[in-house]
Amino acid sequence: MKVDLKEYLGDKEFYSNVFHLAIPISLQSLITIGVNTMDTIMLGQTGEIQLAASSLANQFIIIFHIMCMGLGMGASVMTSRYWGSRDIISLKKSVTLMYRLCFLFAMSFTAATLFFPEGVMRLYTHDSQMIEAGMSYFRWFTPGYLLLGFSLTTTIVLRSIGKVKIPLRVSIFAFFVNIFFNYVFIFGKFGAPRMEIAGAALGTVISRVFEMVLIFGYFVYVDEDVKYRINDLFMDCKDMVAEYFRVSIPVLVSDTLLGLGNSAVSMIMGRIGASFVAANAVTVVVMQLSSVMIQGTANASAIITGTTLGRGNRRKVQVQGYTFWGLGLVIGCISALIILLISKPMIGFYSLSEETRIIARQLMVAISIIIIFQAQNSLLTKGVLRGGGDTRFLMIADILFLWVVSIPLGIFAGLVWHLSAFWILIALKIDQIIKAVWCIFRLRSGKWIKKIEPAGEVKLKEELGRA
Repeated sequence: MKVDLKEYLGDKEFYSNVFHLAIPISLQSLITIGVNTMDTIMLGQTGEIQLAASSLANQFIIIFHIMCMGLGMGASVMTSRYWGSRDIISLKKSVTLMYRLCFLFAMSFTAATLFFPEGVMRLYTHDSQMIEAGMSYFRWFTPGYLLLGFSLTTTIVLRSIGKVKIPLRVSIFAFFVNIFFNYVFIFGKFGAPRMEIAGAALGTVISRVFEMVLIFGYFVYVDEDVKYRINDLFMDCKDMVAEYFRVSIPVLVSDTLLGLGNSAVSMIMGRIGASFVAANAVTVVVMQLSSVMIQGTANASAIITGTTLGRGNRRKVQVQGYTFWGLGLVIGCISALIILLISKPMIGFYSLSEETRIIARQLMVAISIIIIFQAQNSLLTKGVLRGGGDTRFLMIADILFLWVVSIPLGIFAGLVWHLSAFWILIALKIDQIIKAVWCIFRLRSGKWIKKIEPAGEVKLKEELGRA
């Protein structure tokens, strides 16, 4: 059979849809990274201990953040499909189940940092100074979980129905709120007390309040397409529970294991030393800056895949999958180049010891290699394959490669063999390379395209089964 290469390269309409979704999502990610960058730069002025403690404390918060991403992305696999078929009732039920789980997770993390802050910090480091500073951060951040959870999951749902500009505008506003209050409370400006690391947490919580009110408020009071309202939080969703868990929970498990894996990586780094942790905090910012288009395009690919499948066009989805994989390769190479170009000036922004600077330079080279593979598997795992409903396969891949390969290899590289920073990070991120190859074979198989049942069909099947 003759292959039409032009079809696989994509047309004008395809790229228009991708960039319509990817650019606002990427800009929103860039704004979030900008906040994190300013936080690290400001805290960097107060010393490496506070910078490192903030980085480690945020690793626990990132677990919650990733779990919320999993909840939101799991729901979006369904909401984008239902949006494509215009099944609003099923869409609302998916969102309601997402919110209920989000509330339970937020309360669990709030209790952990409220009652056991020292225990949480000891998971990451034995350094008493970093533990004390991290506990201070947790005390002020405690209210932030519920705010973060509802604003983040709502943002993902809005993206899944093509509304990407509203979250972007809110993020721009929250960015300036965060920067202002961080400056005020970290350094004690305009008559406020100098709180340093605690001030960074307080500034973040204040910005989360604004973000939650605007994003969640828009969705439940203003939006006229889905028309989700407060009373929908209490709607009967029993007929959707089984389908929601079948499709969405593997995404939650996969992303949670990813978050725990990243947290385990931080535990390894915390035991290597404060210099390694501080250097990695700088490196993470550069990694995030250079990968915003990766995340934006991955989100766009999931939305486009789900919407196209909702319209019943399976062949088009398969072709688009190859196009997205090619985009991942191109974007990954561009991102690697950006890292190499900005690494030196970024390291220069921080007040670091010479030892920390040397480690940071090695880590920059390592991530410039890793990101080429990460871009490809992000567009497939977090985008195309997930949008196709292949969530169980992806969960298995994350468990297998992260926990069986990357983390054990990282432990040996960092704590047993005492390799250089470059090889430690390569070992800790080796799963990105393996998954990039693994997912290409899955894409070719076509087995990743799964059917998702509407609420009405689920209910009908249950009634027929009882009959």
